[in-house]
Amino acid sequence: MSEKAAPKPFPIPVKPALAERSPEDELASSCASGEPYALMVLGDSMLPEFEEGEIIVVEPEGVARDGSYVIAYLPDVEKEDERYIFRQLVRHAEGWMLKPLNPLYPNIPIDGILSVVKGVVIMKKKPGRRRAMKEYT
Repeated sequence: MSEKAAPKPFPIPVKPALAERSPEDELASSCASGEPYALMVLGDSMLPEFEEGEIIVVEPEGVARDGSYVIAYLPDVEKEDERYIFRQLVRHAEGWMLKPLNPLYPNIPIDGILSVVKGVVIMKKKPGRRRAMKEYT
């Protein structure tokens, strides 16, 4: 009786980071601005709809509407800090806000300019489950 040998792992080439990068290197390494990308949900601010560990697909050029789930860029001038945040875009009487689904987190009002929105969530999926997928439009 012969046993099958385990398949050898496929080597993934790793390139060292260069101290100085040319504009061509930057273009080759980055995604086009309109390409959808995937992120993993971290934390519980978007429960119960989005659980920690789920994968969301973001359309950078998607149309954000009232009720859309979005990725927003929030610069903090006072702290000289910046961050991206995952929230629901909601319109209310005073304007727009970024709303967490979990009531333990605060709403974040944003100015009338929706330029903080950097992408719209178009799908979510649970890792390892082929049929556990939901699309958003």
